[in-house]
Amino acid sequence: MTEEVNKLSSDAENIDPSEAVLDERSDAERERDDFRDALQRLQADFENYRKRVARTTDEVVARSVAEVVAKLLPVLDALDLAQAHFGAASTDELDTVESKALVQARSLLLDTLAKEGLTRIDEVGALFDPTIHDAVAHVDGDGEQVVDDVMRAGYQWKGAIVRPAMVRVKG
Repeated sequence: MTEEVNKLSSDAENIDPSEAVLDERSDAERERDDFRDALQRLQADFENYRKRVARTTDEVVARSVAEVVAKLLPVLDALDLAQAHFGAASTDELDTVESKALVQARSLLLDTLAKEGLTRIDEVGALFDPTIHDAVAHVDGDGEQVVDDVMRAGYQWKGAIVRPAMVRVKG
């Protein structure tokens, strides 16, 4: 046992104090670098989390707004029918305050929703596209399939189809 103590004391005498300080310094630098790396990873993870939450929130808001717009489509359909009725009516009926108010309300609602991102799909003569048109009737014709008549307008909300247009296809 005394040999071990003597050996340890002789080893301690042989250690240069500057080497001990360098070893401690390199250990501290290594630890500092490890902490810095861990902090950078944590910051990157938090930034990714923040972006993911913002993206998810935007998607939820967009989906909610699209649902509200979809619920307004029957109102637009009713206003379209009212305008079609007044279009087929005599001039006496067109001059009433009620008819002007309905046509104006329809235009106001469509303009407001269009400014926010609603696009109406009701072009007669357009090429038939099954992603935006719902063909419910077909008429013989020559050439490509085109929209012959729009029975009910379709709508897109910021590029996403809310409701396809109900059309008769020719061709």
